[in-house]
Amino acid sequence: MRCLLTLIAVAAAVSGSFAYLSLDLGQLFSADAAAEMARFLLTFFPPQLSPAFLARTAGSMLETLAVSAVGTLCAAVLGFGLALPASGLYGDALRALSRLLLNLLRSIPELVWAALTVLAVGLGPFAGTLALALHTAGVLGRLFAEALENAPRAPARALMEGGTPAALVFMYGTLPCVWPQFLAYILYRWETNIRVAAILGFVGAGGLGQMLYFELSLFHLPQACTVIIAMLALAAVVDTASAIMRGGRHS
Repeated sequence: MRCLLTLIAVAAAVSGSFAYLSLDLGQLFSADAAAEMARFLLTFFPPQLSPAFLARTAGSMLETLAVSAVGTLCAAVLGFGLALPASGLYGDALRALSRLLLNLLRSIPELVWAALTVLAVGLGPFAGTLALALHTAGVLGRLFAEALENAPRAPARALMEGGTPAALVFMYGTLPCVWPQFLAYILYRWETNIRVAAILGFVGAGGLGQMLYFELSLFHLPQACTVIIAMLALAAVVDTASAIMRGGRHS
């Protein structure tokens, strides 16, 4: 009965949302709409493959890759620093304060952070790197804190009973238990950030996103097609590299 009532409530909410937003899916799936979308997509082809434009695209790909990598690395360091008090290692007061900060960092989307950092440091990849680092630090910090809270206590307890200093207890008793989880979280967020970094350019944060926004604003659709293909290729490369690294970690 509870499942049935839940399904009815969800169905009512979805139906109410369609009615409130006046969405007409019939227009989207009509023959005219399909023909119009097909004509629009055909204007993107063939993609622009001139050597000069491909060189520009390659440079933007490297910039996007660098933004995602540096942003994720900075986020991992900042997230780890906040995860230590957030896990309760330094008392309840610092735990509550650090968790509040982590919630604030991750509750603001990357695009909003990018808009703020562009105002702070100007247009370019530095703003995108800061935006990724701030949001991702909130995500990774929360995940790191939960991993530390759920880490096995037996190794650390054995070291403490042997008189080992607290710092060494953490380094050799707790950290080795959670490091595989940390690495998996970092690699996953890097995969996500490579896609986000390609979009942050729409607010002036550099990389492929900024290039795509420029080409679309001038209705250079073949050039935009090339940039979109570069985005897909970059995401595929990062996914493959992440899978290889995770496979090496498990082996």
